[in-house]
Amino acid sequence: MRTLLAIGTPDDEAADAVRGLARSAREADGVAPLSEQTLLDLRDDDADLTHVLAHDGDRGVVGYAQVDRRGEAATAEIVVAPGARRHGVGRILLRTAQRDATLPSRSGAPARREPLRVWAHGDLPPARALAQDAGLVAVRELLRLGLDLGDGPASHVPPPRLPDGLVLRAFSPGDDDDAWLALNARAFAQHPEQGRMTLGDLRARQDEDWFDPAGLLLLERTGERGGNGSHDAAAALVGSCWTKIPTDQPAGAREGEIYVVGIDPAAQGEGLGTLLTAAGLAHLAAAGCARAVLYVDGDNTPAVRTYERAGFGRDAVDVQYATPVTPSSPSGATMDR
Repeated sequence: MRTLLAIGTPDDEAADAVRGLARSAREADGVAPLSEQTLLDLRDDDADLTHVLAHDGDRGVVGYAQVDRRGEAATAEIVVAPGARRHGVGRILLRTAQRDATLPSRSGAPARREPLRVWAHGDLPPARALAQDAGLVAVRELLRLGLDLGDGPASHVPPPRLPDGLVLRAFSPGDDDDAWLALNARAFAQHPEQGRMTLGDLRARQDEDWFDPAGLLLLERTGERGGNGSHDAAAALVGSCWTKIPTDQPAGAREGEIYVVGIDPAAQGEGLGTLLTAAGLAHLAAAGCARAVLYVDGDNTPAVRTYERAGFGRDAVDVQYATPVTPSSPSGATMDR
């Protein structure tokens, strides 16, 4: 098979081909090969994103890679059509991603000293084999945890009781955008992806068919006032739980996600993560979901323990692979995951 590469922002037709490729891979492998953010970025011509399409004359688009240089370490995701595997397409895309990862960032991100990190969603055997052949090792784990909610709505998962001084309400698009983004930035200041969410990222998710403002729960302290005596939502907001229920799911088998739980660092240690998780589960159950899932970094021990106490168990794991770094390496980098 002769593989030709095209580098550049996909047009509408090519973007649709990549989405179809991702669907085919998910049907074959049982796991989505590309993350939500990667799919949202398909038509983004940001200078710090590289889009690589692999074409075969007879089959059209048979592979895709996206390189993101906006963080402290460049990251990549790669997908190859099930029928085009074992022909070197993955190796070509990986080499291209490694080359483009060395380009300087234009987004103001710190100068990168770490090797490219490549996601393997589900950590499937073909991805592990590709990583091993390229001399890459696992440097980060993202756990997918799951919890059965039963076959009935909210009676199985009652909403939590709120302590005095706290109120829980639904997000109001437009009115709460800035306050939520400020909370998210504080809560995930050290997170490589979530912590850099922008207003554009938030609006892109609000435009998705799954977005429901009633599923983005805001936790506030009562009585918070701004300097002029008016209510200050940014000052009052201490936590949030964003839930996600994908559309087009069969009745009786709906799965919902605890999408993002964020706590203001100043309110850590008050048990708000447990409270918000319970509130999110109650919302998913009331919406008819039979199962809840979430993603959490494997080394985030406090969060993992919170979810395990709530009854979650491990479903799967996504892994980031990178070139191993030694103390004598010219890069001088060390890997914390």
